[in-house]
Amino acid sequence: MLQLSFVNYKQGSYLTVEGKVADRFFIIQAGKVHCERQGSVSGNGVDILGPGDFVGVVSCMAGMSQIENSVAMTDVVVIAVRRDQYPDLIKQNTPIAMKMIRTFAARMRGVNELLMHRSAAAGAAADANPNSLFNVGMFYDQQKKTDIAAFAYYQFLKTGVRNQNTEIAKRRFIELRKHTQAVYFEPTADMTRRYPEDTMIFCENQSGAEMFIIQSGQVKIGKVVNGKEVTFAILKKGDMFGEMALLENKPRSASAIANEECILMVVNSRNFNQMVATQPQMIARLTTTLAERLWSMSRQLINSKIMDPITQMLDMLALQVEKAKLPQNFMRDYRIGLTAQDLADMCGFPDDVKLRYVYEFRKDSHIKIDPDTQKLIVSDCAELMKHAAFARSKLK
Repeated sequence: MLQLSFVNYKQGSYLTVEGKVADRFFIIQAGKVHCERQGSVSGNGVDILGPGDFVGVVSCMAGMSQIENSVAMTDVVVIAVRRDQYPDLIKQNTPIAMKMIRTFAARMRGVNELLMHRSAAAGAAADANPNSLFNVGMFYDQQKKTDIAAFAYYQFLKTGVRNQNTEIAKRRFIELRKHTQAVYFEPTADMTRRYPEDTMIFCENQSGAEMFIIQSGQVKIGKVVNGKEVTFAILKKGDMFGEMALLENKPRSASAIANEECILMVVNSRNFNQMVATQPQMIARLTTTLAERLWSMSRQLINSKIMDPITQMLDMLALQVEKAKLPQNFMRDYRIGLTAQDLADMCGFPDDVKLRYVYEFRKDSHIKIDPDTQKLIVSDCAELMKHAAFARSKLK
């Protein structure tokens, strides 16, 4: 039987402390809480929280260290919810789960916008412009990634925009379509779909209302920013993506590309609503996935502020180690599954300096390189984490 506890905090007391790992989050019942989030996310989120709002929920549900300091502005009464109580809570109160999921989705979109600004993106106005679909097609066309280009051109043509780009896109799509492996230009009723390697699942700024769960393979999440590809994440079996378009009915904020051949389970609005009503464990998993992704994006925002490129790559590597949730003071070699080039892409370095940074990074004492796969190996994860934490502390 679910039993939740009420906790009182006096004015000036800390509810959450940055860097600490907690197994519970809070739902405010009375009073106000000031929340200062790591990464200066305050421009897109509410920092003054009141009754009905969640405190410390992202880090708790992600099972990671806190990314925010939360202080009681007045005397506060909260409900404390342990992480392991969440599935039972949403069985009894589905609206809480949906509010949390939509809160996560809104914050993720805000953090994504800040990441784009840090990468010198044009901002929200450009995101809403259908011509950006054409630009994505042109970028991958020039990179000789014809399967991805064909998909992006098609999505641009589907918008019905008529301008100087339309005929170019039509001509290139017709030519590329003869040879492409690209699949699912339009949604189907299939509950599972197979995507060959280097084909696009959906394109940034494309309309859509489907979420995907990876059954096998890997998916790269990224965006074309100022003529270069920025990689946000490499997802694997069991990961979910595409949830923001499903939840908010807004254009895709990033592209999803099959990093290797993959099989995906498709979730649309109809079967999602059924999941909410009948599968609390699945909704708990979705909540955890969103929390993990929001936590990771917030950390990536901090990473983007590190000025030294090698230190930035080391911090990005530390982020991958943190997400693996290894035992404390893990002593054995840890194989990341990413190359130095992958890390440089995640940091969004310009092409004209990327190779130089990769070369310098490969000589760093914190890492070794697998000679067969070129994948990175961390020999002392604890030391790497300390080094990265110290670099981040100097940003404050």
